[in-house]
Amino acid sequence: MLIKIGELAKRTGATVETIRYYEKERLLPEPFRSEGNYRLYRESHIGRLQFILHCRTLDMTLDEVRTLLKYWEEPNRDCGDVDDLLDEHIQAVETRIKELKQLKKHLSVLRKKCDSETPAKSCGILDALADNSCHENLHETH
Repeated sequence: MLIKIGELAKRTGATVETIRYYEKERLLPEPFRSEGNYRLYRESHIGRLQFILHCRTLDMTLDEVRTLLKYWEEPNRDCGDVDDLLDEHIQAVETRIKELKQLKKHLSVLRKKCDSETPAKSCGILDALADNSCHENLHETH
């Protein structure tokens, strides 16, 4: 059974633009073309796109997805590298969590610069952003 790009998007929850992008990035194989030059997809495109979308919800990069797809396509291959890839991704997530906690701390320090409604010219947040003092106070709180 062959389906058009709109149906593929509907069945996977992806947008048409996303599907085209993954084709351009060669994550999805090029579809067949109808006589009217419509893209026509097989069931295998659905499964592959769902795999890609799931990886992306886990914040995996396109290169990580490419690597995982290679293993997914070769089911008898040793998956030790897949374990390593996931370990590296977990480490990257842990690093990002630390960065986000630091960002939250920075925003909290900044938020304390203004605790009431005042004219914008008197806003402590805007002043701190303009003179970079919010960074100085953040480093003092370590």
